[in-house]
Amino acid sequence: MNVSDYDFELPESLIAQTPLLERTSSRLLVLDKRTGRTEHRVFTDLAEYLQPGDTLVLNDTRVLPARLFGVKADTGAKAELLLLKRIEGDRWETLVRPGKKLHRGATIVFGPSDKPLLSATVEEEGELGARIVRFEYEGIFNELLDRLGHMPLPPYIKETLSDRERYQTVYSRNEGSAAAPTAGLHFTEAFLERLQAKGVRLCPITLHVGLGTFRPVSAETVEEHEMHAEWYSVSEESARLLNEAKASGGRIVAVGTTSARTLETIGQRFKNVPIEACSGWTSIFIFPGYEFTMVDALLTNFHLPRSTLVMLVSALAGRENIIGAYKEAIEQEYRFFSFGDAMFIT
Repeated sequence: MNVSDYDFELPESLIAQTPLLERTSSRLLVLDKRTGRTEHRVFTDLAEYLQPGDTLVLNDTRVLPARLFGVKADTGAKAELLLLKRIEGDRWETLVRPGKKLHRGATIVFGPSDKPLLSATVEEEGELGARIVRFEYEGIFNELLDRLGHMPLPPYIKETLSDRERYQTVYSRNEGSAAAPTAGLHFTEAFLERLQAKGVRLCPITLHVGLGTFRPVSAETVEEHEMHAEWYSVSEESARLLNEAKASGGRIVAVGTTSARTLETIGQRFKNVPIEACSGWTSIFIFPGYEFTMVDALLTNFHLPRSTLVMLVSALAGRENIIGAYKEAIEQEYRFFSFGDAMFIT
């Protein structure tokens, strides 16, 4: 399967640079995955498409202020580090810039020049700026990170985000992501309460998002691409809600591709037996030909050309339906990517 089958022209003017003032004021493209029929609505109309007994699955991960700006300890040259995931203790997988200058043994320091608060030493080198670093510091790491770090906004967003919380979902709880599960950025607490009052059940799960999820696929064929592993967790209460949804015939509605990947990971893990509380690493790659075991419907944003996310939604709704819906979204000037508008595949 050729990656070029998931390419399309996207005008730069449609890349959303800033969040809308009101979370729920986004537009909503509704796509019927069986017929390919589309409707153009506003986000709060989602309530019309959700029914009592539906289970809305929310990724409650919280984004770390994971971008750190410092200097090389030996030369004072500027350096940047982006946390991707904790390996163990104070060892982290990261991306660094400039990659050509930061080799094994290099140390970056962060904080005041006369008394740095944090240092990171490169222990292993990988491709495309990937590094394993070990941090040294006094005090509590997360407090230092909150003080020194910046929100890791995607590189296509040029605007400064004055309010950090605007890059967090209102239901974020468990800190650990390098990027937000952006489909959830549309929700307010009031709208979630409205859905619950209608009889829709909310089911939190956790997947800490890594940047690998959002990178364009560089391989020529889909089958050659390898996904980065991401950590997930499902509580006993959430396992119970999912089992009840399956038993009652209610729909499981994933909010975002990260929720969808987590659901399908546990679907593969437990197959035809009841789901149990669990955690672990997943590198599941969903593309056309995949048979969904858990996800019945999906709320998502509009994604990058040639990305694994476009392939995932194509697996659920069919490539032709997705390409057709994206063409309509571009013609109708929908906002794309993290702060963009939403699509509901039902």
